[in-house]
Amino acid sequence: MRAIEEGDLAPEQVAKIAETLGVPEDDVVQMNRRMAAPDHSLNAPLRIDGDGEWQDWLVDEGESQETLLAESEEMGKRRALLVAAMKTLNDRERHILEERRLKDSPTTLEELSQQYGISRERVRQIEVRAFEKLQKSIRNAAIEERLATA
Repeated sequence: MRAIEEGDLAPEQVAKIAETLGVPEDDVVQMNRRMAAPDHSLNAPLRIDGDGEWQDWLVDEGESQETLLAESEEMGKRRALLVAAMKTLNDRERHILEERRLKDSPTTLEELSQQYGISRERVRQIEVRAFEKLQKSIRNAAIEERLATA
């Protein structure tokens, strides 16, 4: 009787809803109480003396907008440096580097050696040389744009 007087559902109603939704009866009672309760403003004072509001206690766990913007801008600059540096490579170097370093599942040296008709060791040498050229080009461009120091 006390539960019904406090605004809870009748036990048979709770059982039927719980069965229909496939949830525990306790969840049905708790949700009903939350839905029946009045809304409260986050701008309401914490205390009667008006010192602080409820919203002052809310914490955003995510990164700040400033951090997200800075990371986005930095990623954009890095991407632009990479794209510009990739243009310094010839087609074979670019293809080998893309296949070996920029793919989620890299192509094997064997597959590339068969594709180009050269040894696996030669493919590896081309990859290393292309990567070094790429690093040098990016480093020089970053220094020119004052993104890095020499």
